[in-house]
Amino acid sequence: MTTETKKPMAIPTWDKKEKDAIAEYGCELLVENANQDQLRKTNYPSDAMIVTYKVKDKVHFDLCRGSKVNIFDLYYDKFGKESLQGIDFGHGNINPSMWGYKTKEKKKKGRRG
Repeated sequence: MTTETKKPMAIPTWDKKEKDAIAEYGCELLVENANQDQLRKTNYPSDAMIVTYKVKDKVHFDLCRGSKVNIFDLYYDKFGKESLQGIDFGHGNINPSMWGYKTKEKKKKGRRG
């Protein structure tokens, strides 16, 4: 019999109202409070950015899409002057225009008879 050790849940830094407001900045939050394994994954769009910021002396990482200027404005307005530590390129390799793309379901052709 194995016992699983549960990791404590990370306290979210974005509430629902703030997540809805992210779109107003032209950004998309892909992963909130990401760990290093999540940041290294390649199944994200190639235009995703790793945002490093501090809240109450604790460093957080988010994976976000948008222009650097818009991401900067978003995090500066949310967390303040001294919180934003860096904005770097992510490791995603999916073409941004194909991100979230779903193929259309083909209709079955009826038999003529």
